[in-house]
Amino acid sequence: MQEHFHLNTPLLESVSMSKLLGTTVYMKMENSQPSGSFKIRGIGHLCQQLSGRSRGVVCASGGNAGMAAAYVARKMGVPATIVVPSSSPQLVVRRLQDEGATVRIVGKVWDDANAEALRLSESEGLTFVPPFDHPFLWEGHASMIAEVSASLGSGVKPGAILLSVGGGGLLCGVIQ
Repeated sequence: MQEHFHLNTPLLESVSMSKLLGTTVYMKMENSQPSGSFKIRGIGHLCQQLSGRSRGVVCASGGNAGMAAAYVARKMGVPATIVVPSSSPQLVVRRLQDEGATVRIVGKVWDDANAEALRLSESEGLTFVPPFDHPFLWEGHASMIAEVSASLGSGVKPGAILLSVGGGGLLCGVIQ
């Protein structure tokens, strides 16, 4: 099995943001990951840790987590079922299908889709891939900080790290 599924992404200086804030600002280009977001770091790590324990993976998602789970499952040669709410754009559904996933549309909101994913995990013996709440996810996301450190060089520490917080998985990985 390969070491990991994510790419080491560039850390690029944002000249415009640096000028605006009066200090050097770098951006970690996680949008260049094969699945389009940082989620592949944690989901790839989780799937590797749990590989061989099920007949496939199931994930509730509105997009990014599902894309990461579908990509990793395809690379691992196992089926992926991604459960999305009916509010998900058709483009997301098509992209998940293009990645090889079986897509089930359940309920109106993510909580409905998540309940179905948990049910499928139990009834069909699939590995449940949570989108943000699992220690293996956080360990995978933490790989980003090692890359930032390597890019900045020894002894250089950022004054601050800014990130978006949805479910909190990325934040948990960054603070590890």
